[in-house]
Amino acid sequence: MIIDSKVSLNAYERFVNEENEEIQDRHLKEHVNALKKHVNDLSGKNYHELYQIESPDFVLLFVPIEPAFAMALNADSNLYSEAFDKNIVIVTPTTLLATLRTIDTMWQNEKQQKNALDIANAAGGLYDKFVLLTEDLIKVGSQLDTVKKSYSSSMNKLTEGSGNLIGRVERLKKLGAKANKNLNEKLLNRAIDNDPDFLEGSDEEPRLN
Repeated sequence: MIIDSKVSLNAYERFVNEENEEIQDRHLKEHVNALKKHVNDLSGKNYHELYQIESPDFVLLFVPIEPAFAMALNADSNLYSEAFDKNIVIVTPTTLLATLRTIDTMWQNEKQQKNALDIANAAGGLYDKFVLLTEDLIKVGSQLDTVKKSYSSSMNKLTEGSGNLIGRVERLKKLGAKANKNLNEKLLNRAIDNDPDFLEGSDEEPRLN
């Protein structure tokens, strides 16, 4: 938070020390003009951009003497609003602390809103990823179903029905085919169970058609 306290109070000091009302009025106008000039100078400097710090888009102009601001505001009722329009907030010893607390509350609320927005964005991104994952799993499931059907179809050709492939191949071995390996016992038993002609045809020429 940028707080400027360099405002000149020389005209106000002359006003306070002067007894002549006519001269006092002149000093009061000079005091008001000094405040306005300082407001314009601060507005043109863009401190919050110059130092690249995390700060509100306005600067606090601190007037250390309460009556100095009160007298200026009494002489020009638009002084505060005109400064505010230029992103300058005039504060005094009695309003500085309250203003800082208000700004701190605003910051906390802004951070909470930003955190809530970040959480919402992160949750949305996570949800989108989850949707893509479920879509991929559905595709994998479909592919597994296809593979399973292909597997079942291939196994049926090997073991199902009279003259299944395993039965016919095993007959070749029984007829004297030289082989170093044996078919899986469970698979062979399944093929035999599904081929009633296997035992009957074990001594016959294998049916290859």
